[in-house]
Amino acid sequence: MTELDRAKLLAARYRAAVDRPYLASALYALTIVPSGRVPTMGVDRHWRCHVSPAFVEATPVPELAGVWIHEVAHLLRDHHGRAGRLAAELQRDHLRINIAQDCEINDDLLADGLALPAGRVAPGDFGLKAGLLFEEYLPHLPEYLIEFDCGSGAHGHSCDWEIGDGVPAVSPVEAEALRRHTAEAMRAHERSRGRLPAGWQRWAEQVLEPVVDWRTVLAGAVREAVAWAGGAVDYTYRRPSRRTAALRGVVLPSLRRPLPRVAIVIDTSGSMGEDDLAAALAEVTGVLREVGVRGNRVTVLACDADVHTVSRVTSAEQVELAGGGGTDMRVGVRAALAAPDRPHVVIVLTDGYTPWPEENPSCRLIGALIGHAPPAPPHWVETVRIGDRSAGGR
Repeated sequence: MTELDRAKLLAARYRAAVDRPYLASALYALTIVPSGRVPTMGVDRHWRCHVSPAFVEATPVPELAGVWIHEVAHLLRDHHGRAGRLAAELQRDHLRINIAQDCEINDDLLADGLALPAGRVAPGDFGLKAGLLFEEYLPHLPEYLIEFDCGSGAHGHSCDWEIGDGVPAVSPVEAEALRRHTAEAMRAHERSRGRLPAGWQRWAEQVLEPVVDWRTVLAGAVREAVAWAGGAVDYTYRRPSRRTAALRGVVLPSLRRPLPRVAIVIDTSGSMGEDDLAAALAEVTGVLREVGVRGNRVTVLACDADVHTVSRVTSAEQVELAGGGGTDMRVGVRAALAAPDRPHVVIVLTDGYTPWPEENPSCRLIGALIGHAPPAPPHWVETVRIGDRSAGGR
């Protein structure tokens, strides 16, 4: 085996860290493992970088610096963890997964002006647009591709060239700390020196402000509100108490447990797209069904600056999305609360560009905000950010 030119390899890492200082901590956390069995360079899930001495000898320092950043990007973006969450049928072809991951990384590296060795892949090589996640690229890649193997730190499958005996490793807890530190360094770099590639921007935002599945959040908020409403008890004489028979001439009321009611106020102003609204409404009503609130307990109000339709629905397809004018969701909330069957929970489905009630109404109010970076409602509105469903976080 050719002896590893460690000085050249370390010079390349130093160059990568100096040119992209926000990556320095992650780059220097990698342990170098020389190997004649690895084709070029690859990382395992323990942050060990396996390096081919022949590859180092044949590759100029600027390109080696690009490869250093490419490999650490697999680990920072938790590619092996994300690969493990793919559907079982997609996990079988780990080299195809690797190429999809390389597409996710390399579009950012090339946009950032980094030199990469010949043979590197990019989304354009497959007629795909830049800026997507590897999960989005994977279904569109052909089945038979040239082999790329960046190691288990990328696709999650252990390679025969990976060794671990006596070699320092980064624990999962340390890896998460490195990710957060790197994301914070990227944010500081943006503030002081300028913009990052879009993929790195989205990744840093996701690490520092993680996107929680809005369905889980909404289901939890509704479930809590429904449990609160369902737990309320009141007295009724419709069904006398069983103790009445023991007291001659006295009718005692029994306790009843009311069924929770939910109102959905839909923003149908001109700023809202009808297709997005229909899709979001279908998902919200699906969440309600999961929680146990069926159609006959759900009232839908279509509202811009006025309430146009009020209907009890059993499916999203039954809703008429009338409107298209100005925006004032206060009108819809007031109408919902003024109904004879006053709701226990009001969900406002909006892009957020609306006035809100000046004070907290006497029910649970949940703002389900659609779109990218919607304005925040008052602090007392329970907020769920549905976001742009066509995009994902890196």
